[in-house]
Amino acid sequence: MYTAHIPPGYYGTRDVARALGTSPGGVRNLVYRGRLKRAGGTERHPWYRAADVAALAAARNAA
Repeated sequence: MYTAHIPPGYYGTRDVARALGTSPGGVRNLVYRGRLKRAGGTERHPWYRAADVAALAAARNAA
């Protein structure tokens, strides 16, 4: 299993999926649609800003 050092303030794909209540494929779809932006990492193991994930979660809960 791949374990990467994700810096503080960032989430991996699995963490984002758990926070949003979706699957890793759903996270990739959010990136494809431009709703979420990658903030670092590699092509296969990207990182996402915690603030961006929190904003997306809040927008989804408000709707």
